[in-house]
Amino acid sequence: MKNIPILNWIFSIGFVIQFLFSRDWMFHGVGTLWYALQPFIASVLVILRPTVIKGMPGKIMISLLITSGCLASLNSVHSVEPTISWGIWLYVVTLVGLMWHLMGFWSSVDTRLNKKMAVAINLLVPVLFGGMLLYLWEMLTVGFEVPQVLLPSPSLIGIAFANSLEILWADFQQTFMKAVLAGFFLGCGSGFIVAVLVDKIPFLQRGLLPLGNLASALPIVGVAPIMVMWFGFDWQSKAAVVMMMTFFPMLVNTLTGLKSTERMELDLMHSYAADYWQMLIKVRLPNALPFIFNALKINSTLALIGAIVAEFFGTPIVGMGFRISTEIGRMNVDVVWASIAVAALSGSLFYALLAFLERQFTGWHPSFRVG
Repeated sequence: MKNIPILNWIFSIGFVIQFLFSRDWMFHGVGTLWYALQPFIASVLVILRPTVIKGMPGKIMISLLITSGCLASLNSVHSVEPTISWGIWLYVVTLVGLMWHLMGFWSSVDTRLNKKMAVAINLLVPVLFGGMLLYLWEMLTVGFEVPQVLLPSPSLIGIAFANSLEILWADFQQTFMKAVLAGFFLGCGSGFIVAVLVDKIPFLQRGLLPLGNLASALPIVGVAPIMVMWFGFDWQSKAAVVMMMTFFPMLVNTLTGLKSTERMELDLMHSYAADYWQMLIKVRLPNALPFIFNALKINSTLALIGAIVAEFFGTPIVGMGFRISTEIGRMNVDVVWASIAVAALSGSLFYALLAFLERQFTGWHPSFRVG
């Protein structure tokens, strides 16, 4: 990374300036001064010995030294007598530059010959980026004393999360394990079956697709109260909303995938005297798998959104949507953010599972080929 020495020079110069004229923040908190020196040592090493980051041990050492700078600034703003001098913000800004290019040289590591290292770095870079965002969030909210009602710091959200584990687990079971999964599988399964029927029976394409398009355009805030009246206040009404939201994307993507088979492949199957179902199972469905998994990944996010929004219109005293609407009324914004974190984490893991299955079943697809 050609820009790494430049950013290290910027950090080193900024560190010296704030150390000479605004270093009070370094003496607040236990070990703050020692932690604050670590990124400076890393910058000097990179400037004087650029080869130190070529090997894996050097990369790990530089990463740990730069991370220590985050601990220094966090120690200072969380100390008993915090300071908001301009020196700490100069330190934070230049440190973020180092962190940015830290992710850059981890991303540039050649992993084509080592699959385990590729997996590790593919996990490390998002973790570093997410950690940088959380670090900035914590520094800005605590350093500028942002009111908790407007935006609580990640540390307060973490405390609320730890104190509400039992409640959040019950909400997760109600919303995700029941409503989301049931609606997701019913919506995707019915969309897939109807797509095959539409492909088999041509007149359905003209009669059914416009109706499906109309159903997909219905606003969720209008449908959810009706589903609550039809199916009750429990998870069944939320599953019905999720089913409506996930049906049409699966229908359209499956139809597109079934039509993606090339004419030459169909002619070859005709030459083998294959009937419709043999061509469907052996040729057309395998070609449609990338489109089907694309619909599944889209629906994984739509399902969670639909279930949470549907819970705003009637639910038992449990569920992510109920928790968010109730706690925001009580001004417990940290609990609201904890519920949002649970929803984001569960949705991300569900999406990751579908992406993993996609890789296993469609590894032959050109999008997965590595040059």
